[in-house]
Amino acid sequence: MDINNNIYYEKLAEILFPDVTMTVQDMEEKYPPRDLPADAKVTRFAPSPTGYVHFGGLFPTRVSERLAHQSGGVFLLRIEDTDSKREVEGAEENLIGTLESYGIVFDEGAAAGGGDNGVYGPYRQSRRKAIYHVFSKDLVKRGFAYPCFCTEDELSAIRAKQEAEKADPGYYGKWAVWRDAPIEKIEARLSAGEKFVLRFRSNGNPEHKIKFSDLVKGQVEITENDRDHVLLKSDGIPTYHFAHAVDDHLMRTTHVVRGEEWLSSLPFHIQLFSALGFRLPKYLHISQLMKLEGNSKKKLSKRDHGVDMRWYNANGYAPEALTEYIMTLLNSNYEEWRNANQAESFEKFPFSIKKMSTSGCLLDMDKLTDVSKNTIAAMSAEKVYDSVLAWARQYDVGFADLLERDPDYAKRILRIGRGGKKPRKDISVWTDVKPYMGFFYDELFKTEDKIPDGFDHTDIKNILLDFAASYNAEDDAGEWFSGIKAIADKYGYASDMKAYKQNPSAFKGSVADVSMFIRVAVTGRLNSPDMYEVMQILGSDRVVSRVKAAADSL
Repeated sequence: MDINNNIYYEKLAEILFPDVTMTVQDMEEKYPPRDLPADAKVTRFAPSPTGYVHFGGLFPTRVSERLAHQSGGVFLLRIEDTDSKREVEGAEENLIGTLESYGIVFDEGAAAGGGDNGVYGPYRQSRRKAIYHVFSKDLVKRGFAYPCFCTEDELSAIRAKQEAEKADPGYYGKWAVWRDAPIEKIEARLSAGEKFVLRFRSNGNPEHKIKFSDLVKGQVEITENDRDHVLLKSDGIPTYHFAHAVDDHLMRTTHVVRGEEWLSSLPFHIQLFSALGFRLPKYLHISQLMKLEGNSKKKLSKRDHGVDMRWYNANGYAPEALTEYIMTLLNSNYEEWRNANQAESFEKFPFSIKKMSTSGCLLDMDKLTDVSKNTIAAMSAEKVYDSVLAWARQYDVGFADLLERDPDYAKRILRIGRGGKKPRKDISVWTDVKPYMGFFYDELFKTEDKIPDGFDHTDIKNILLDFAASYNAEDDAGEWFSGIKAIADKYGYASDMKAYKQNPSAFKGSVADVSMFIRVAVTGRLNSPDMYEVMQILGSDRVVSRVKAAADSL
């Protein structure tokens, strides 16, 4: 039989997919083009439920989210769960919950609990087998796909011959032994109950080059694909290559954001979309994240420190801070914009593909810490309280109980130094909050710092006792500090810093030293937030009690 005869292809399609009655046209009518503005982008995040969310996944996901929502388009979640052997129990729920905590909002797609949100589903590939088979049958009917019954041993034998002949490995050309098989031979294998994989019939020539315009990489030149790649595995489940082409078309995806490691698959994907009659989406192959190792950079791997988002959660990184940091990686002008737009949401930033790095971004934990401090410093006390409480409920239950015991008290503490042009930046992660505010709670209070040597202990004791005797919580800040200056003068410490600087040898010290004695007594530390506000929050009884206790310890 002539292998090029359309009758052959049609018969082959029927014997391979006898139960498939729907057509490609039926699929097109069921999933019509979206009614969106001309420049609206449809993007997707399409992970496999084989683990947990990693920083390297959050990075491109934010790109997809910004492209869609900034253009008035649609951002969807598709779960690529066709490899049941690699699927991790609970990974899908964790993935959805983690992305939600990082402000990744999907307009449609797979939902928690196994459901779907949207009319372009199912959004889990494991539930789309019938759809893939419609397009598989169509490809066979048009001569673009064929069955292959090679066993693993036979494929190994082909590889061995290729090695012996020093030929490129793969299933192609003369090595594609089932490409032109007579239909009688195929029917005999099917009648015997043998399984087959469906392979793509490539018409590519490796000597030909294709020019392709990537939205990040720019103009790239790639070699045509000549391999007859597998489309359907022996269980009828599609490979990633086939499934993503069908899904991106039917879900009307316009832009695909993925790592540059997928560039090698691009020649096959271009061929496949063409054979299916689909318009190729625009691709953004983004550079992989890098890390410093000594003086050189290396690609970030899933095993590296600080990659798994569970690590960031456990170590108290605010999702808002991670978002801010990722935005600085995506566009180099983001920091300049942020400085000029302190109160605006990152969503107001005009994200641009053109400003994305083509050479890879460096994951800099020190830079992340700085961004995190600025982000948390800009939050309200109420926002910080709610966020740290939610974190503590999961990672430090005892601290959560203290916070919940008196929310107003905790918020007063967190309100110190907030607002204004130069807010305090004591907190970079939620793990910093407990040590930052611990001295406000008797259960956590301890003397961490000592008064430096060189001061007379009798003087210190008398200063503390005088302060305890004279402290009045109803004094305003000016009256309160005047009292401290009076005590300083009484014991030979300069109350006037200018006079002290001009002739330090004339004094035992300065009012700054006297304040330090009181600070260590009240907070147990050499550094703390504004002492007047601290004492107002602690209350007179605790202030006096701590100062007296410190004096007694001398």
